[in-house]
Amino acid sequence: MTHGCRDLRVEYLRAPTGVGVRAPRFSWLVDHARAACEVEVSAAGRVVWGSGTIESADAAPVVYEGEPLTSNTAYTWRVRSRASDGGWSDWTGSTFETTLVDASDWVAPWIEPAQQAAVIERWSIVDWIRGLGPDSPPEERLRPPQLLRQAFEIGPGVIRARLFATARGVYSASVNGLRSDDQVLAPGFDSYEHRISFSASDVTAALVEGDNVLGMTLADGWWAGRLGLTGSSAQFGTRTSAIWQLHVDYADGTTQLVTSGADVRSAPGPWAYADLFVGESFDRRAVPSGWDRPGFDDTGWTPVAEMDADHGVLVPFRGEPVRRVLEVRPISLVQTAEGTIVDFGQVLVGRVRLRLSDSAPGERIVIEHTETLAADGSWFANIVGINKEQTDVLIAAGGPDEWEPEFTFHGFRYARISASTAPLEPDDVVAVVLASDLEQTGAFAASDPRLDRLHQNVMWSQRGNFLSVPTDCPQRERAGWTGDIQAFAAAATNNAQVVPFLERWLDNLRADQLPDGRIPIFSPRSPFDAEAAASAQGIGSIVAAAGWSDAIAIVPWTLYERTGDRRVLEENLDAMLRWVEYQRVTAAAELPEALQGLDLPDERRRNQALLYNTGSHFGDWLTPSTMEGRPTHEAIGIAPALTSEYLAPMFQANTLTIAARAAAALGRGTDASALAARASEVRAAFAAEYVDADGDLPVRLQGVYVVALAFDMVPAGLRARTAARLVELVHERGDRLDTGFLSTPYLLDVLCDHGHPELARTLLWQSEMPSWLYEVDHGATTIWETWDAIAPDGSIRPMSFNHYAPGSVDDWLYRRVAGIRSTSPGYRTAVIQPDFDAGVDHVRAHVGTPFGPLGVEWTLTGDAAGPTRPGAARDASSARGGAAGTVTVSVDVPHGVAARLVTPQGEVALEAGRSRHDVTSARPASASAPA
Repeated sequence: MTHGCRDLRVEYLRAPTGVGVRAPRFSWLVDHARAACEVEVSAAGRVVWGSGTIESADAAPVVYEGEPLTSNTAYTWRVRSRASDGGWSDWTGSTFETTLVDASDWVAPWIEPAQQAAVIERWSIVDWIRGLGPDSPPEERLRPPQLLRQAFEIGPGVIRARLFATARGVYSASVNGLRSDDQVLAPGFDSYEHRISFSASDVTAALVEGDNVLGMTLADGWWAGRLGLTGSSAQFGTRTSAIWQLHVDYADGTTQLVTSGADVRSAPGPWAYADLFVGESFDRRAVPSGWDRPGFDDTGWTPVAEMDADHGVLVPFRGEPVRRVLEVRPISLVQTAEGTIVDFGQVLVGRVRLRLSDSAPGERIVIEHTETLAADGSWFANIVGINKEQTDVLIAAGGPDEWEPEFTFHGFRYARISASTAPLEPDDVVAVVLASDLEQTGAFAASDPRLDRLHQNVMWSQRGNFLSVPTDCPQRERAGWTGDIQAFAAAATNNAQVVPFLERWLDNLRADQLPDGRIPIFSPRSPFDAEAAASAQGIGSIVAAAGWSDAIAIVPWTLYERTGDRRVLEENLDAMLRWVEYQRVTAAAELPEALQGLDLPDERRRNQALLYNTGSHFGDWLTPSTMEGRPTHEAIGIAPALTSEYLAPMFQANTLTIAARAAAALGRGTDASALAARASEVRAAFAAEYVDADGDLPVRLQGVYVVALAFDMVPAGLRARTAARLVELVHERGDRLDTGFLSTPYLLDVLCDHGHPELARTLLWQSEMPSWLYEVDHGATTIWETWDAIAPDGSIRPMSFNHYAPGSVDDWLYRRVAGIRSTSPGYRTAVIQPDFDAGVDHVRAHVGTPFGPLGVEWTLTGDAAGPTRPGAARDASSARGGAAGTVTVSVDVPHGVAARLVTPQGEVALEAGRSRHDVTSARPASASAPA
């Protein structure tokens, strides 16, 4: 008998209570080589699906194929696995519950608080750049959250109760004063025109026989609050509303349904306002004590208005919601004339929880937030613009108190708290970190503390920007930019279980896809966004863009490569095909501006008709050399102008290749062949148009060369020359990178794959700006938006200090430095190939795979061993020559992964479990990382 199965999951979650897909995926881990498995699902003691024996060594999820699942139903399931020696494991069981899986399950009306004032405050991009905005204080241009109260009766014998709820806005719900769940900012950010997620909560324990009260607080959130670059409000709607259904099951088999409706009463809450961007103003004196519990006198509260049903937009929430995931204590408190400046030692995303030992009635306590201080240590607001105060206000009731804002979040390291009656102590202040509650599945650590700090910076930027949707930054825009996540998706998969989170975002992205096939540059996309683009010119008018829109292919394919789960390809392939068809049609109809009106030879016209090389794009956004010595508003257009014509057809070819591979993985052979052929035609046309006989490209910028080599746009016979020219460009910049958003993820791999690994290492260890370690050496605790957010002289730029896209290098640390690399979808096969010349003496890392953690630890030992000296100089020759050291490599391989250890002495097939190997390094152990 083999060991049993473990870590059972449904839709990547353990015992979930809100499964909303009709064919859920089942996964688990085993401690043996899996040859076959069997899954059985039951409801109320009756088997609803038995898979029979599934002959497969694959660890991709098993998809449910039984009778239709019913809504709001508790299911049990069990699994057993057969090892390669023929022995079956014992059965292992778990549970899951369905949510409301059909729109017809909803019978409740939407309800709208009657006393709320409509909010409309929109600004154009021109207004934002010019700094125009209202002069009135927040309380005069924002509205308070609304309290909703519904009284109902419950009989004896309750055995199960589930609350299904959502809002146009954000909400918190309670039953008899007890919170219905632990999520915050529910239901999260969606493309609300098309879909609004609802959650399922177990509230059985909160109900009592007799009188009960369901309470809900409703705030503007992403629906009507400030949002995006302009900070304009009401981008989806002007008034908030809510909907819920409470399903109560009794022991006698009956069910009671409590729904939102005309019996709900509302009143303004104790907030003057609560906005995601601006912050909150909360008056403790105005809290109506007991309002969400039985016995409260709601005389004077106003009946809500019922709205049209509109259940078609309701969709079950996928994945884990936003929660409080960490708490960070301050490292210092400094008293100033303006208040106490609290340093939490880490740029993070969340809010401050404040404890007052004493306060005066009516005292106004202000909490401001910023990511950095000025060079002299004074307060510095690094985010400027309309409606982005990032300031919370507590009006105290008097005496001791503890308060944490509820409907806002901020990006900050420092908080400035106005003087209170009693001086603040370190224990009085804590930073509460908010994020989508994703399981951490990977880890990386090295002997050089700067490399460790770089990895931690990536982790913190991922945590802070994976909040409901993947955002570009957590303070200034908070938008789901497609360009950022396509650049970072691979790195994200190493660190956390991101599949449900990114699947939900892809649901929104597909919903936002335009009828002509264009994929927008960010998602969720509001009606305001569409109006703003239609009325703008230049960069502001861009709706779809090369590299950004290609996220519809890059993100799903990355998830498939790392998990082997075909579901993400099934859901997104048709959207990929619509996008590549838009590119094909556009390419056939348009010519670059420089060629318009010319009498082109037939062959060149045919080539141009294949290339998607027209229109406005962001190009290799924020290429460092194009930004230097120029005002930002002038510089940001240079890289797009120089690189867009060339990068657009490169990404076109890459997306065609991804679509071809996705079609092949799904068994759509005809589509795969046609897409692959078209990709080859685009590459040939690109080479004919843009690659000269020496392998040169029209623009002497590193990024254009990097992407051309990464995407196989250069004929085989010329690639070495193209790579050599890239090396020249790097040397011309003083061995510093000069790549933008689209090319940085590929830079180090391209150098390694084309015979220049030492230059890749030099760029990794570069400490002059622009470089990753320049940021680390200048105190970065997250990844910056621009490499020079803090100048060498210490001066601060008003930029975001939390953009994860350049942190794509973290994937390279896992794959090249640690050496963990998947060689087939879902790590069915893998290579462990550490870079013993990376400049460190010790590395420990692991990633999560469908089979379990795959890890490696290697240490340079022997007579030549010596500690790595961070910051010490090292030239390239010392890394290649000298006395060799011995490297001890320990590898942990889960059952089912066919892994190989690749070393300078050759390859070793790895058995499942832990193994240790002593190999010889080509460099001396005393060689340290370069400065």
